[in-house]
Amino acid sequence: MPETGSTTESTTGSPATRRQLLARSGALGIGIAFTGALSELFTGTAAAQNLGHSGYGPLVPDPDGLLDLPEGFRYKVLSREGDPLRSGEGPVPSNHDGMAAFAGRHGRTHLVRNHENRANGRVPVPVIDGLTYDPEGKGGCTALTLDHHGRVLSERVAIAGTAVNCAGGPTPWNTWLTCEETEDKAGTNGYTKDHGYIFEVDGADPRRTGAVPLTAMGRFQHEAVAVDPKRGVVYETEDAFERPFGLFYRFLPEKPLGGTGSLRAGGRLQAMRVPGVPDLSSIQDIGARFDGIEWVDVPDPQAARTPIRHQDFGPRGITHAQKLEGCYWGGRSVYFVSSFAHSAEGSAADHYGQIWRYDPDRRRLTLVIVFGPDTDVQLPGESPDNICLAPSGGLMVCEDGGGAQHVYGVTRRGEVYAMARGRQNIGTAEEPEWGEFAGVTFSPDGRTMYVNCYTPGTTFAVTGPWRG
Repeated sequence: MPETGSTTESTTGSPATRRQLLARSGALGIGIAFTGALSELFTGTAAAQNLGHSGYGPLVPDPDGLLDLPEGFRYKVLSREGDPLRSGEGPVPSNHDGMAAFAGRHGRTHLVRNHENRANGRVPVPVIDGLTYDPEGKGGCTALTLDHHGRVLSERVAIAGTAVNCAGGPTPWNTWLTCEETEDKAGTNGYTKDHGYIFEVDGADPRRTGAVPLTAMGRFQHEAVAVDPKRGVVYETEDAFERPFGLFYRFLPEKPLGGTGSLRAGGRLQAMRVPGVPDLSSIQDIGARFDGIEWVDVPDPQAARTPIRHQDFGPRGITHAQKLEGCYWGGRSVYFVSSFAHSAEGSAADHYGQIWRYDPDRRRLTLVIVFGPDTDVQLPGESPDNICLAPSGGLMVCEDGGGAQHVYGVTRRGEVYAMARGRQNIGTAEEPEWGEFAGVTFSPDGRTMYVNCYTPGTTFAVTGPWRG
């Protein structure tokens, strides 16, 4: 059963001894460094025993100018923005973002892919009867079905009429929760309905889930979600663009782990309070631990008049953080990412990324990783974004920064290696710009990495000698 109620007890532990783990990718000539309590990050995951590898070697330039990979790896383009959908419903929409892979029958794989289209999206998700929430929304999801050889069997609209579908997360019952990263209400940007919701999408049969907003889960600038497979609690991140910054939420469903459609039954939305810590960016010591975490009921989950992060959470306030993005479940804990914090924009301190771990059994929050500028942890761009577990048990991190864009791997020993580099320059010779990566995920058998290039929208399947 879900945890219920707010708590008031709180004790703050002293930061654990900091273990500095440093590695550099000399083959690329870019100083990549990483450190953190990685043993804690992966403790309890099924693949943790397989960690410790140091990458797959230097990247080999792609003669076709799309994707550089280590020797022995190859890619296939599954889908490109503007090409016809195999369903004949229209063109492949733009702005490929969050994504997940699910096992299907007869060795098939179902990919569900977000399209983060705003009101001015280049190629909107086609409007389909029975799958459209708001005909004026340009975002949504498409679903690809692949056979056991990785060949695309079908590609179709899975939900339409939503807005700014950024990330999301899979459920234990093999559906995708797609998140709207907007707070626009009806009448704004031409929309006919309020936006800022989570929607459930069944990649195998989208009409089972339709286009129904899960309103009890809150209306705010959603980024990602993760589901506790034991309790059914859903954790949610908020990527707010200005002060007050976003919150970290949990949703206590009336029907936990009830299967497809059960989240429509409602529940309670709560926000996390770390006593004495109004802004997570102020915590810089890796291993810093906070026990007795409090969860406070959200006064108005629908944000009818006031955005949730502006609402009154009582005299002790609530805990905020800039750029709360990735969120996933591993072992017995939920992990969430703050991509960066800038004091010049109102954060309490600067960093280039944090990864936090919340253990619901102990009601304990731990700062697991901090990325620069005043630590040993530095990616060449600025900030981690989408994150997933690799077959070896390590992390795959999509870079979201300037210059050429990469997918980086991180081992348990703290070694960072470049797994992929994008070659699609969408800028000019004078002002180069590369499309960022998003939606990194692996096939159920761990043999294929799927990843999106945001612009121009492209979905890749990467195969090779993965260590499992």
